[in-house]
Amino acid sequence: MLIGAGGLAIGFALGGLVLMAALGHALQRGVDTDAVGTARGVAELVNVRALPQPVPVSGGQIVQVVDAQHRVRSASIGADRLVPLLRPDELAEARAGKSRYVDGSRAGVSGPLRVVAVKAGPPDDPQTVIVARPVSSLRASVNVVRTALLTTYPLLIAVLALFAWRVVGAALRPVEELRAGAETITGGGSSDRLPVSGSQDEIQRLAVTLNDMLDRLAYARARQRAFVADAAHELRSPLANMRTELEVAKRIGDPAEVDDLLVDVERLSRLVDDLLLLARADDAPGLARTEPIELGALLRETAERYSAARVPVTIAVGAAQWTSGDPQALRHVLSNLVDNAVRHATSRVTLAVVPGGFTVIDDGPGIPAADRERVFERFTRLDDARARDAGGAGLGLAIVQELVHRHGGTVTLTDAKPGVRARVRLPMLPLLRRGGSPFLSARLRMIRVPGSS
Repeated sequence: MLIGAGGLAIGFALGGLVLMAALGHALQRGVDTDAVGTARGVAELVNVRALPQPVPVSGGQIVQVVDAQHRVRSASIGADRLVPLLRPDELAEARAGKSRYVDGSRAGVSGPLRVVAVKAGPPDDPQTVIVARPVSSLRASVNVVRTALLTTYPLLIAVLALFAWRVVGAALRPVEELRAGAETITGGGSSDRLPVSGSQDEIQRLAVTLNDMLDRLAYARARQRAFVADAAHELRSPLANMRTELEVAKRIGDPAEVDDLLVDVERLSRLVDDLLLLARADDAPGLARTEPIELGALLRETAERYSAARVPVTIAVGAAQWTSGDPQALRHVLSNLVDNAVRHATSRVTLAVVPGGFTVIDDGPGIPAADRERVFERFTRLDDARARDAGGAGLGLAIVQELVHRHGGTVTLTDAKPGVRARVRLPMLPLLRRGGSPFLSARLRMIRVPGSS
């Protein structure tokens, strides 16, 4: 605000200087125009040899007609009839059209004189008409204006500074309210908000935008707290089991408890791996690497790894479908879907390549339509009565959704009648064509999914 007031004061000062310069120039130009007009009128009289004595003038002007010998031929009332107003060198410059100031003592007046000269007379008798006009009154007028400006300038600056302070203060008051509101935000709850003014302006839109940002941060904070709480809850169960089994084994010395411990350790390791994967996905949402992947090869590789599963895992591979992504991440997606399908299937699990992606189908009890979105939330399990060892930690589908989104795709669950159909859609690479038949370039044909046969 102080910088603005200082700039305003400098601007008014420059404006005052420009005004004074323009006023002085206008007054001087007016005097010169009036004097030149008088000189030309007298010159016409000289040219026709009709100049009266004394030379008639008005407006307090002083006129002399000087010949080539620098003698005064004619003069107005009050003008010196013996000594010209201009010296020979000054007269030469005046005849060339240059106006000048001379001291008024040359004409017996106080203050300066503005003098102009115009050529007159026949070629055999050249003469010069000199016209002078006192400018003391004009300079007095300029001084009056200057005094008025110097008197009113500080008062004007003070009034404008006060006005600017009030206006800028009123404009910045919502900003100060936002600052004060921001100081009260502690980040400890979702009720933290900034005040929103009722005016429909940029400050109001800024406050709304900041509150939306606070809502997103509060949601992320609540989600993080829920994630930590759920993770702690899930970790407590295997740790408690391991502690109990270790205490029992210590008391009775039964080595059979080691097998149960291995089961808990394996479950705990899977949970820690899943938590680490989700944490890395939250920190780095992009893909570590990408390469072309043939979905049929990926499904065959996964089916081979589940050859000893509880139910048969079969594949139905159609036309070649290529996508670009991280093979390890897509392998993790497919493994989680197949694990979930095998866990709930009654007699079979089917993997199929379909246009735009692939599907994993089981013939189990299915998922109610109202819960098909909720199951993708972290630590969500629909069957609360089943054992945790059999049901997992509820992170599998959350990991699937996270990894598929990172590939620019979507995953949805639909009714397979019976069972559930998990449909994964991914961006596909285009097939090249030559001679009317589809083919892949030599480079793509040589790319193989790691681990595939």
